[in-house]
Amino acid sequence: MLRRVDHVALAVSHREIVAEQGVEEAMFRLGDTYLQLVAPLSPDTPVGRFIERRGEGLHHIAYEVEGIEAALASAREHELVLVDEEPRRGSRNTRVAFVHPRTNHGVLVELVEIPPDPADPGSIP
Repeated sequence: MLRRVDHVALAVSHREIVAEQGVEEAMFRLGDTYLQLVAPLSPDTPVGRFIERRGEGLHHIAYEVEGIEAALASAREHELVLVDEEPRRGSRNTRVAFVHPRTNHGVLVELVEIPPDPADPGSIP
C-alpha cells in the first residue's frame, strides 16, 4: 500500500562544479529554460551560508540578458544594489552577475548572458 511520495527523481541534462561560486549544480531542462539545483561545496560559501541562515529553498531567480554589461549599467541607472560590479564566469560557459535582494523585494536576482552557439544561434546551451 502506498503511503506517501518519498522523493521525486529528475534526470538532469547538465551537471557542473562552479568552484568560483562554491557550488555544485544540476540543471533540468524545462522547455527553453532550466530548473537549477545548487549545493554548496562547503559551509563557508554563499549558498552554504544561505542554507545555514534560511534553510533549503528558493535561492535566486535568473534572467537571461542579451548583453550583461548593458544590463549592469541599466541596473546602476535604476539604483539597484549590485553584488557583482563586473560579470563573472557562470556555468555552461555563461557570464553572470547578481543583483542584491535588498533592492528586489528580498529575492536575489542573477543576470545571465548566454554565449552564442555557432551550430544553432537560436538554441540555449
